[in-house]
Amino acid sequence: MITMQCLFISDLHGHIKKYKRLFDYVSEYKPDAVFFGGDLLPMIAKNGTDMSTFIKERILQPIKKIKQNQKKVQFFLILGNDDPRRYEPIFQKAEKDHLIFYVHQKTVSFSDFFVTGYSFVPPTPFQLKDWERYDVSRFVDVGAVSPENGMRSVPVNQKTIRFETIKKDLDQLVENAPVDKTIFLFHSPPYNSLLDRADLDGKKFDHAPLDVQIGSIAIKRFITRYQPFITLHGHVHESSQITGEWKQVFNQTISFSAAYAGEKLSIVDFNTDDPNKATRKLI
Repeated sequence: MITMQCLFISDLHGHIKKYKRLFDYVSEYKPDAVFFGGDLLPMIAKNGTDMSTFIKERILQPIKKIKQNQKKVQFFLILGNDDPRRYEPIFQKAEKDHLIFYVHQKTVSFSDFFVTGYSFVPPTPFQLKDWERYDVSRFVDVGAVSPENGMRSVPVNQKTIRFETIKKDLDQLVENAPVDKTIFLFHSPPYNSLLDRADLDGKKFDHAPLDVQIGSIAIKRFITRYQPFITLHGHVHESSQITGEWKQVFNQTISFSAAYAGEKLSIVDFNTDDPNKATRKLI
């Protein structure tokens, strides 16, 4: 079986210096694959950036330049809950142009393995709902805004919003390929883990305490039941600073988070031969 050297990043939120550090590192390191775990784009209201230009100039053009010199490297990408879905077609076109694999809700081959992507997260307190979905039921946690409310950048059928769940989606995705040979690229971390710990201690909404664990119950159950090869996560920036951990083992599955709350770029470096020897670099 061929060993593949991989890098994983997530939650860059349009940070130009982090993107430059990333692509400089990829050019020097020459991995077999780079995984992007969502929340990649800047907040337009914050800096006035034209999003289409940002995607093309800051993400796709550097990838194109790297692939011209390193034809072996593959880029796997999903979006996250802060990324407006209206820009998804740009990434879909980039896939057709053979620059990336845009893997949300689908599975692609990766050497002797497979990669499956999934962007949706459980309901959050934020207004953008493009990448939010009910988790295992129509329950909404204290302080969160229902997927049936909030805003969307693309139209979605109300029946889909109301009745589709992360659990149902994962029950379908598990059929795509042998799970023990699949790397799952999630934006949400698993619930009640070392990877989903939010800085919500002592905080309340309408006098009710907020849950400090904000990951997905469906993803946690999926991991413990099906034991995928590797799972990759982001979303909760501060979790590793609070728990002291950026990885967790669930029996046969090892899970990594590349989210980070600091100014440095967090890169998880792992290989498919022995992912337990993964390291995290802060650049």
